[in-house]
This record gives sequence, structure tokens and C-alpha cells, in this order.
Amino acid sequence: MYICICNAIREKDLRAAARCHGGDAETLYGRMGCQPQCRQCLDDAEDVIADERACLAA
Repeated sequence: MYICICNAIREKDLRAAARCHGGDAETLYGRMGCQPQCRQCLDDAEDVIADERACLAA
């Protein structure tokens, strides 16, 4: 599933970035070579990042 349509960022790619790097959605977008454009995806991206990190901590 795409999380960010503007940058074509998929959920699996965002989860992988969350496992390897710290920071919020904007930071991870930057590490992936992108930046938020319309910003509509940031809330969903933050939820995915939090979920992935919670799974790692469990």
C-alpha cells in the first residue's frame, strides 16, 4: 500500500526505514531521498512508524 502518493513511498519501505533509522516521518522521508509535498500522508506515516517501532520493542 502506498503511504505517500506524491513520493510513491510504500508502507513496506517506510517500515524498513523505521527499523533502521530514528526520527519522525519527515526525517525518514529525507533518508529515503524525498520530502513531504502535500503533507496529507504525514499522520498515516507517523502511525506506521510508531507501529513498526512498537513491534520491534515487543
